[in-house]
Amino acid sequence: MLQTIARKILAFFRWTLVGEIPPIKKGVFVAAYHTSNWDGFWFIVYKFAINVRVRFLAKHTLFWWPMGPFLRKLGAIPIDRDHTHSTVQMLVDTFRNEDHLFLALAPEGTRKWQPYWKSGFYQIAKKAGVPIVLAFIDYRKKEIGIGISIEPGDRQKDLQTMRDFYRNVTPRHPANQGPVAFPPD
Repeated sequence: MLQTIARKILAFFRWTLVGEIPPIKKGVFVAAYHTSNWDGFWFIVYKFAINVRVRFLAKHTLFWWPMGPFLRKLGAIPIDRDHTHSTVQMLVDTFRNEDHLFLALAPEGTRKWQPYWKSGFYQIAKKAGVPIVLAFIDYRKKEIGIGISIEPGDRQKDLQTMRDFYRNVTPRHPANQGPVAFPPD
């Protein structure tokens, strides 16, 4: 029933669903670009529309009652952004302990312009040995979906692949869209 409702919501707002989930059991989904609170809403509606369980991180401060149980049902994992030093390893361990896990992360880490993407998603995928799946929401074309998968290996080559993929994706607030780049090592 949720799938039908989600598809009707997307159709009503004239969103086109693009791509499909690759035939994998585990992966880190890059959800880009994240320039508006609406992005999270549309990605959640999309995940119900395609009937896939995708987990995502949310600020721990959002997990008060009754929001906490609701967010957990949606697939949210609480994260304390003031203590992120162990987050990568915690998520790598989660991948190792699960038979099936799709984890969606917004690499910008915020809706505001940033000079770099956070590299945690890349580190998690590489250490866990899982592919990176590029997901997108394009407000100009009114498309939301799944694109290509990358097996992380060569950081610079992989970044270029991501730049090429997201080059023609238009976020809700283009002025908040930072470059597809990692901080210098």
